[in-house]
Amino acid sequence: MPDQLTSTILDLRGLLCPLPALRTRKALRQIATGDLLIVECTDPLAVIDIPHLVREQGDLLELQESGAGVHRFHIRRG
Repeated sequence: MPDQLTSTILDLRGLLCPLPALRTRKALRQIATGDLLIVECTDPLAVIDIPHLVREQGDLLELQESGAGVHRFHIRRG
């Protein structure tokens, strides 16, 4: 395990399905195990697609929140 875990913010606001899920998948492939990916998007379908993607890949969805039209997901790479 690395000495220092990192976090990355992925701004996907304005993109529509399926782009938020596809770009989230790509970003998760590029970060190390244990690192945090914070995804921000406005696509209403993301509240279904991204949690499904996270479960499918075996990662951990630590936080899911919505407010002011923005959906925010905190995903820990597993």
